[in-house]
Amino acid sequence: QVQLVQSGGGLMQPGGSLRLSCVASGITFNTYVMGWYRQAPGKQRDLVADISSTGRTNVADSVKGRATISRDNAKNTVYLEMNNLKPEDTAVYYCNVRNFIATFWDRGTQVTVSS
Repeated sequence: QVQLVQSGGGLMQPGGSLRLSCVASGITFNTYVMGWYRQAPGKQRDLVADISSTGRTNVADSVKGRATISRDNAKNTVYLEMNNLKPEDTAVYYCNVRNFIATFWDRGTQVTVSS
């Protein structure tokens, strides 16, 4: 059974930093693409960043220069770090794992950027 457990998130200050972690179990972690998505109220779920099994990263233009995605295959963990947070970063953030056969999501965590 695949399980994704996310940590981090919550209320953040504008201009502050964010670090999300997602630990995966029940999969052969190093064969999956790992990603972070977010969904703001009334909007579609959009990619923030993803990272291939070989470490190739893809970062959305909306957060480019502020977001870094990384993975630790030994810990089955993917990370998202964002700095210079803005109110428009407020959203539910989701961890995603996928390969050619399947895709899995966690429940998401709320990130609110507000003073």
